[in-house]
Amino acid sequence: QVHFVESGGGLVHLGGSLRLSCVGSGGVFSTLDIGWFRQVLGKERELVAMILSDDSKNYVDSVKGRFTISRDNAKNTVYLQMNTLQPEDTAVYYCNAALNRASWGPGTQVTVSS
Repeated sequence: QVHFVESGGGLVHLGGSLRLSCVGSGGVFSTLDIGWFRQVLGKERELVAMILSDDSKNYVDSVKGRFTISRDNAKNTVYLQMNTLQPEDTAVYYCNAALNRASWGPGTQVTVSS
């Protein structure tokens, strides 16, 4: 059973940056397509960035040019570099396999103050 643990969230002012990390275990990490998701109060969980096993990347329009997803298979880790953060980015951020998903963990809270 694959399992992911998120870290790196915190409180940042408008325009600041954070780098989230997602460490996977229990599967063949290099074969997985992995996504970063976020859930905002009162809204559905949203896929914001995805990195495929071939290292190709996709982003939701609202974060294009500001967020960068990357992976280091030797460390079983996927990263989300978040720049020029806006209050609208405030959410709990989760990572998971994009298709055959594990159960959702607690995520990591990102709060952007104005």
